[in-house]
Amino acid sequence: MTTLRPFTCNDMFRFNKVNLDPLTETYCLSFYMQYLAHWPEYFQVAESPTGEIMGYIMGKAEGQGDNWHGHVTALTVSPDYRRLGLAATLMSFLEDVSEKKRCYFVDLFVRVSNKVAIDMYTKLGYIVYRTVLEYYVGDPDEDAYDMRKACSRDVDRKSVIPLEHPVRPEEVD
Repeated sequence: MTTLRPFTCNDMFRFNKVNLDPLTETYCLSFYMQYLAHWPEYFQVAESPTGEIMGYIMGKAEGQGDNWHGHVTALTVSPDYRRLGLAATLMSFLEDVSEKKRCYFVDLFVRVSNKVAIDMYTKLGYIVYRTVLEYYVGDPDEDAYDMRKACSRDVDRKSVIPLEHPVRPEEVD
């Protein structure tokens, strides 16, 4: 049976296998520590019965006024544990935290080439809100979709009305 539990500092020494996916952003230790210190309620790990890390999600709450939202910074599941619904379970967890924090929506960024993830997020109720040009640095740089899902506080669903034009990374608030 899979266990969802809070991410701990020690997990940073155990999650390399999960982060080996080329579509998973890997950050420096201080970045993970910052999230763990500021938004521990948004940082969860899925653990197997043998104690292996199957996947994790980390996020935060940010913004002001009707832009107050939950943000998915990273979601990844080890290749050995994909197609079991773990990503959907972790996303549901983050959405629940965002609801409790009275957010208007949850957002995330995904590479436009990551069709599998885009399809999954769409099935979970997310829409492409806007395209962010050259968001991911590489050779060449790659665009991202800013995908959103309204929370219950956004009764009129204003937060998920798609923008008609792309934006640059410096225009993202």
